[in-house]
Amino acid sequence: MPLVDVNGVSVFYTDTGAPPGKPDAPAVVFGHGLLFNGWMFHAQVEALRGDYRCVTVDWRGQGDTPATPGGYDMDTLTGDAVALIGRLGLGAVHYVGLSMGGFVGQRIAARHGEVLRSLTLLDTSAGAEESARAREYRLLANVYLLTGVRPVLGRVKAEMFGPEFLASPASAPVVEEWVRRLRRCRRSGIRKAVLGVVERPDMGEELGRIAVPTLVVVGADDVATPAVESERIAAAVRGARLEVVPGAGHSSTVEQPAVVSGLLREFLETVDRG
Repeated sequence: MPLVDVNGVSVFYTDTGAPPGKPDAPAVVFGHGLLFNGWMFHAQVEALRGDYRCVTVDWRGQGDTPATPGGYDMDTLTGDAVALIGRLGLGAVHYVGLSMGGFVGQRIAARHGEVLRSLTLLDTSAGAEESARAREYRLLANVYLLTGVRPVLGRVKAEMFGPEFLASPASAPVVEEWVRRLRRCRRSGIRKAVLGVVERPDMGEELGRIAVPTLVVVGADDVATPAVESERIAAAVRGARLEVVPGAGHSSTVEQPAVVSGLLREFLETVDRG
């Protein structure tokens, strides 16, 4: 199991390596959303691995990264991501972050822009969590810690996925795989991850520091971080491009994988052409 020591903790990652015949291909680093892991980018990795070195990272306590006593705040996770990029010798990377991964991506770009070639923010926000939603998420996290996912599954699914996706029978295997992977994680780690997201500070004043090419993508039916949040980011980041994906909720990479992969490829190729 590929684990790397960063900042005194073991972090799980996947790495496709350089594509055949392209030893100097740029790397794309993927940072997942809350309650997911790097698996949520499997379609994008498959679409890009022929031209890019694709790396996914699991945040603390999620996926295959072990739970830790602390360090679930967005600043610490940002440090983990920057350290991982350095440890793997990736050079300047294209960073792609969804929701929680986007919170991290904004901080990398604003504070460590030298490690990035570009930034893609999917279904995310620059603001702090609204107080009523923060209270609800804390309650759900505490219930989950005590009882597991089943009692809160309906409510959480409605946040994670859009109604069109959930209504399709073809989506059932994806949702089942998501639940299966979530159940493998320690409940205490998941609770801490939720609290790390809920308690994140506002990033709005730092967005003007982002100087790398930036793509902002949001599902049209995202209720967790609605399109207005992406509009605010795109307006604040100089030269940012905004795309809205129809038929997708908060987890656009698995709900509309081909659309997101296409947008990402077009953007990365444009950046790399200069």
